Amino acid sequence: MIAPPPAHPGRLVYLGNPEVAVAPLTALHEAGHEVALVVTSPERRRGRRSEPTPTPVAARALELGIPVAHDLTAVVDSGADLGVVVAYGQIIPIEILVRVPMLNLHFSLLPRWRGAAPVERALMAGDETTGVCLMEVAEGLDTGGVHARVEVPIRSTDTADGLRERLAVVGAQLLVDSLEGGLSAPAPQEGIATHAHKLHREDLALDWERPATELERLVRVGGAWTTFRGGDLKVWSAEGVDEAVSGPPGTMSGDLVATGERSLRLLEVQPANRSRMEASSWLGGARPSAGEGLGG
Repeated sequence: MIAPPPAHPGRLVYLGNPEVAVAPLTALHEAGHEVALVVTSPERRRGRRSEPTPTPVAARALELGIPVAHDLTAVVDSGADLGVVVAYGQIIPIEILVRVPMLNLHFSLLPRWRGAAPVERALMAGDETTGVCLMEVAEGLDTGGVHARVEVPIRSTDTADGLRERLAVVGAQLLVDSLEGGLSAPAPQEGIATHAHKLHREDLALDWERPATELERLVRVGGAWTTFRGGDLKVWSAEGVDEAVSGPPGTMSGDLVATGERSLRLLEVQPANRSRMEASSWLGGARPSAGEGLGG
């Protein structure tokens, strides 16, 4: 049986990987909490010819003088009485949880958007509000009780990266405040659970039959793509507009693309094997012919 986390933990172990997990680690250190160990993924190459580099969390831990490990079994030997998990990306085995109880900083308002991509799924769904939950780590995926939560509005201009950064700052403060004030008993999650499955390439394909509002939200997630003359074209920035384009969905008229409802104005794109550029610059070189379009 998993023991409840101590109300006033002393020694901590921190588990995380990406940039979004750096702010909470820094906040714990600056608040004077003893972080005995950081557990993170091993170094890996970020490009074909690049040297192996540590995760952002590992790099920050080394700056702070905190030991780093890559094996989860190190948690048990760390002497910590509480683990803090932020975007670690792995299921914590029950045999570790029975030895060291853990809290997870999750970037959604649970039980909505349990899983790997809560920020992206909230944007894609058109949610007006999201937030951060400080929850106990249980056997199920993001099913534990919630100790504290903060709601955060989603702006119409938010990208996934920008929203994630805001949530990380809010979450870092929530974590520190909760530990300093003493952890109360967690409240069970209430409501209908939805799952934020990991995004794959096909999830980011721009289907021009869909309304411009939905396509704009997908672009704000990052990595949205379509095709032009048989090659990939990423769309990094776009906006839905009321100007009409004559022709079926996908038809282009300058920087406008016909959709299932309204039109989408291209603002920043990236052709295959090229850098990101303003759509006007790309159009000046590509010179689409009348009636030419994007997608299949």
